[in-house]
Amino acid sequence: MTFPQSVLDADKVIVSDFDGTMTEHDFYLLAIERLLPPDSPDFWSEYRAGTITHFEGLARYFAAIREPERRVREIIQQMNIDPGLGGAIRRLREAGWEVVVASAGCAWYIRQLLGEIDVPVFANPGRFVEGAGLVMEMPEPGPFRSENLGVDKTAIVQFLLDRHKTVAYAGDGFPDAPPARLVPDSLRFARGDLASVLTQEGKPFHPYRHWSDIVPLLLK
Repeated sequence: MTFPQSVLDADKVIVSDFDGTMTEHDFYLLAIERLLPPDSPDFWSEYRAGTITHFEGLARYFAAIREPERRVREIIQQMNIDPGLGGAIRRLREAGWEVVVASAGCAWYIRQLLGEIDVPVFANPGRFVEGAGLVMEMPEPGPFRSENLGVDKTAIVQFLLDRHKTVAYAGDGFPDAPPARLVPDSLRFARGDLASVLTQEGKPFHPYRHWSDIVPLLLK
């Protein structure tokens, strides 16, 4: 996973989570609710107990899917990507911002939802295999690989900061807290669990409902 030249050349970059940030719902929650058998193991309990990593928990849920690919693609659409996302990214680019997606989820469904929206995506590779579910794999070894999450969002943000770029961050989950802490208060956007963590820590942030709500705040 490497940055395209457009990001390396940019002075301003917003790094964003995907599930629950650019979309209304997380894929793994929809998968647990609508694609997995009711007697599926509780892999999150194993993760919280420290016996498996976050990546392993997600990968095991995805591998437990036995629905056909057609049904899985239907559920992906129910994540409800922000309908204003494409226009929002265009406006940011016109103002000199580049957008980078950094996700602990799987690039297989992220790319489907993004469609023709062309942004660099740092996410765990994967493929759908009938009878074996969504097979998510660890990224190749490199500076942005995390043994816990697969993708090291904090390293991505730090890489950009080290190159003296203005960096914003948007997210909604607990894994988004470490990278969100690195950016300036005025460039931190949060909802969901991330907003709760930052509130408890007394760290300022901008709340948002839809990802496209971030644009006018960045362009003020």
